Amino acid sequence: MSRWKGLPESLDQRVRQLVVQLRRLKDHSGLSLVSLAARTSYSKSSWERYLNGKKLPPREAVVALARVCDADPTRLLALHEVAAQAWGAAAAPEAGRAADPADPADPPGPGGGVDATVAEEGAPRPARGPRARTGALVVLAALGVVVVAAVALLIVRPWQQDAAGRGTAGGAAGRTAGAVPAFTHRVGETFDCRLTRGPGGLSAGRSRTTTAILGSGATGWDVVEAQCLLHHHGYDPGPVDGIVGENTQRAVKRLQAGAGLPTDGIVGPDTWQVLRR
Repeated sequence: MSRWKGLPESLDQRVRQLVVQLRRLKDHSGLSLVSLAARTSYSKSSWERYLNGKKLPPREAVVALARVCDADPTRLLALHEVAAQAWGAAAAPEAGRAADPADPADPPGPGGGVDATVAEEGAPRPARGPRARTGALVVLAALGVVVVAAVALLIVRPWQQDAAGRGTAGGAAGRTAGAVPAFTHRVGETFDCRLTRGPGGLSAGRSRTTTAILGSGATGWDVVEAQCLLHHHGYDPGPVDGIVGENTQRAVKRLQAGAGLPTDGIVGPDTWQVLRR
């Protein structure tokens, strides 16, 4: 397995989640960066920048990586849409400034490049006026709102009912059939854990997800589910409060280390698989 460099501290969590998933896919395939360059239209140096968080990979590069690794690109593209929103927001203060003439192919960005989604080394770059840049940012912001809303629905919906047909919020309102309250948290509030085992594996009745990406600062019923499962496996995440804090991240890393997974402290599909056992 590759020994990756640590990602930049300034990298937005949404971009970090995309890069971590791309790294895992590349490691699982056993392909080297040279092999990726040979099988795609992107150079070895480009893949190095994409997989080290220095540039946001183009959508086409994400599809190409999934293709050569025999993987379904659907979830990666969803992560890419969210990451593109974060990357565009971080680059917005620089949108009205001219690119550095010493390196026209690498304008400023969170990890080293804003325009990685539209140009590769040596490719012609069409000139853009202020109006074109403003229009692009408006479209990107609109797409971001739609994607964030869709992700929020995916997070809340698995909570709705447990196998017995009752709500799982823990209160009377949560037990109303069909009710799907938004996750809210009051200071000091914690949730109980009642684990059962069914066809889908171990469950605390808070969420049925096996794909949600939970990084630092994530909140919601998926987090409550993960914290309950961590407790069951003997890894103390601290209070079961539905918030990914330092204690929860440390517990996730210990679980990942014991399962032979990359210890990034982020709950993703591979970590969910271990939690559900």
